[in-house]
Amino acid sequence: MEPKVSVLIPAFNEEQNIANVIAKSKKCKYVKEVIVINNKSIDKTEEIAKREGARVLRCEKQGKGYAMEEGIKNSLYDIIVFLDADIADYTEDVIDRLVKPIIERNIDFVKATFDREGGRVTELVAKPLLKILFPKMKNYQQPLSGMIAGKKSSFEKIEFEKDYGVDIGILLDIIKNDKTVEEAYLGKLKNISKDWKSLEKMSTEVMTAILKRKE
Repeated sequence: MEPKVSVLIPAFNEEQNIANVIAKSKKCKYVKEVIVINNKSIDKTEEIAKREGARVLRCEKQGKGYAMEEGIKNSLYDIIVFLDADIADYTEDVIDRLVKPIIERNIDFVKATFDREGGRVTELVAKPLLKILFPKMKNYQQPLSGMIAGKKSSFEKIEFEKDYGVDIGILLDIIKNDKTVEEAYLGKLKNISKDWKSLEKMSTEVMTAILKRKE
């Protein structure tokens, strides 16, 4: 039986890029649905997503974790891929790279790794704290990456933080549940750097998610 994949894209005011992300998602032959979870956008994100053939859900609770949960609850297929809506330069085979370990080797969860400039919270907050509290995780290159794939059954058994801590929380919970994990290399990606005030909030929420899971 051919694998079937649901691509879920949480989005908040991403009218400039959402069409591109949807188009890249459809390049994979295993993708049977693309769902954009509109997380209270006030621009044309929803209109454009519908025009490009995505199914649109509305999540009225602000926060990526809420949007991710809404997507999982409404997805139809056993393999789920999450993509960030603000990445403009995904490769044409981004979905294939993320789902290949699941389809070919029955891996439970795949975390994207990539080359990028910046990553201040990753390098100055997440990695040092993980090295101290979870030394077995020191080799993960992009622990905060939001580009992930996994079995729906694995996602349904974990807790989703609702803020910037959601991505590291998912990784830690997946590992705690003894699921198999691999990284998939996506090449070099650009991301918009946040201002210092936003970085303080992000750092606090990432640290909170990590410390919450330390036994």
